[in-house]
Amino acid sequence: MGKTAKIVTIVLWALIIVSTILLVSLFVNISDVDTDPTMGRWINSNLVWSYILVAVGAGVAVLSGLFHMFTDKKAAKSGLISLGFMAVVVLVAYLLASPEIPQFIGVDKFLADGTLNERVAKLTDTGLYATYILLGLAVLSVASSAVMRLFR
Repeated sequence: MGKTAKIVTIVLWALIIVSTILLVSLFVNISDVDTDPTMGRWINSNLVWSYILVAVGAGVAVLSGLFHMFTDKKAAKSGLISLGFMAVVVLVAYLLASPEIPQFIGVDKFLADGTLNERVAKLTDTGLYATYILLGLAVLSVASSAVMRLFR
């Protein structure tokens, strides 16, 4: 085991230990009282720790992807093609999206406080259309690979 692997192992164990301590502390301090301030602090501590873990995980994933892309030219080419494909999907989804605000029970509250406006509605539609497009492409690729396997 190399020096880097040992450091990574130590860091991972430290993260597991801190996560376990916070989780056990939350379970030990659970109360049914809504106004218990210690319960709120434990929940906030665990949420902040979760945000830190997500940020570190995303950062490591992005940095390792960039490192791999700069060290391997073939990976860089396929990575840029993937990014271009994603950009095309998002662009098509954005062009299909409507800025019309949907009507549902309680929409007046969101309109009054400014949470829901045309921009938010358009971005939400964009996300939904992108999800539909990617789901459709995934289903098509699974189906086409099964059909192609039959002809081989």
